[in-house]
Amino acid sequence: MTALKISMQVLLVLTSLLLVPLVLLHKGKGGGLSDMFGGGITSSAGSSGVAERNLNRITIGVALFWTATIVVLGLIERVAPDA
Repeated sequence: MTALKISMQVLLVLTSLLLVPLVLLHKGKGGGLSDMFGGGITSSAGSSGVAERNLNRITIGVALFWTATIVVLGLIERVAPDA
C-alpha cells in the first residue's frame, strides 16, 4: 500500500506543478489581478480562440486528474492510515 501511496503523492505534486502554469497561461478577462500586473496591455495580442479553447480543455483535464488523485489519496488514508 505504501508504493501506491507514494506514487499517488508523486502524481499529486506533478499535477500541481503543471496546473499552476496552465492557469497562469489563460488570458485575463479584465478588471482583476491580470490588469494590475500588465495583463490588460497584452490582452488584445493574446492567443486565438482555438488555442484558448484547447488550453481550457487541457486545464480542465489536469484539474480533474488532480482532484481524482486527491480523492484516491484520501481513500488510501482512510483504509490504511498507518501505511
